[in-house]
Amino acid sequence: MEKVKVALGSNSYDIFIGPGLLSDSELIGRHIEKKSVFIISNKSVADRYLDQLLLSLSGWDFGVYLMPEGEQFKNLRTVEEIASEMLKKGVNRTTTIVALGGGVVGDTAGFVAAVFQRGVPFFQIPTTLLAQVDSSVGGKTAVNHKDGKNMIGAFYQPKTVIVDTNTLNTLPKREISAGLAEIIKHGVLADRSYFEWIEKNYSKVRGLDSEALKYVVAGSCRIKAQIVSEDELETGKRAILNLGHTFGHAIETATDYSEWLHGEAVGAGLVMAADLSFRLGMCGLDDAKRIKALIREAGLPCAPPAFMEADTFLRLMSRDKKVDETGLRFVLVNGGIGDAALLERVPLEKLGETLRAGENLCSGF
Repeated sequence: MEKVKVALGSNSYDIFIGPGLLSDSELIGRHIEKKSVFIISNKSVADRYLDQLLLSLSGWDFGVYLMPEGEQFKNLRTVEEIASEMLKKGVNRTTTIVALGGGVVGDTAGFVAAVFQRGVPFFQIPTTLLAQVDSSVGGKTAVNHKDGKNMIGAFYQPKTVIVDTNTLNTLPKREISAGLAEIIKHGVLADRSYFEWIEKNYSKVRGLDSEALKYVVAGSCRIKAQIVSEDELETGKRAILNLGHTFGHAIETATDYSEWLHGEAVGAGLVMAADLSFRLGMCGLDDAKRIKALIREAGLPCAPPAFMEADTFLRLMSRDKKVDETGLRFVLVNGGIGDAALLERVPLEKLGETLRAGENLCSGF
């Protein structure tokens, strides 16, 4: 078992990574303050792993809510339904919420924990690669609005994150590819050698090689934990973790959160960010091409949906959370693979070229 610490003072916690941790009743039990838990999951995850978790919670009082599946259900209506079920069950501020599932479950459960009775303890047991390497770590909790992704949310840290890598063995290949988008992102924005390792070993990750999976989960968690530890509330450096997400969130919104997985949208968004970085002289063409090539090899889209025109992107991106009084801001590759920066006042002419490039992204002028 590996352990990664997220150092946040009184909000610090550990991420535990390894096979079989769902059956570690001592590890799970030590993060439950009182003998009362409320589990939030969905049917497909519950069918595979709920009984295993309940066996580890033998002797605890528990309640369960199974969310409908899909990003389109990550909304306030679902939050209200969960809160109603919690009230029926007699949940109070001493109850620990356990998020058992992927990013949609984790984001929603975390937001419920943040707002129910002004805050109850919770922890994450992520079961998708994307959730294990990214969304379960850092305390961002949110639900979607019809006009924008993650528009209603809070920063609320979990008590721990317990990553049982065995849960990846039943994950569809499409979900593995979606997780690779966030893994590639971490290499692009923070660690060139990590990016190069992914270039050489992405097929092992896609093939569910246990050592490769453990390596990328721990590697990505370390990168994100370090950045979050320096900037918990995203007032500065943490914004670089949004590389590819301004474009990606626009794609998800335009497709009603139902056609593209989050990681697929981020994959296309990374290629668009690399293209714009090249056009602005912030990244060489060779590095931009490497980013696009790795996204393609990971089984991810390398361009946005053909129906999305520049005006659609601009309208949707204008609602992005990174917009401030200076207007649209973008996280871009800064000097090459391994570094990123938040750029204000991106020239609209260059942005327009990227938005219109389609399949020709990262191909040069």
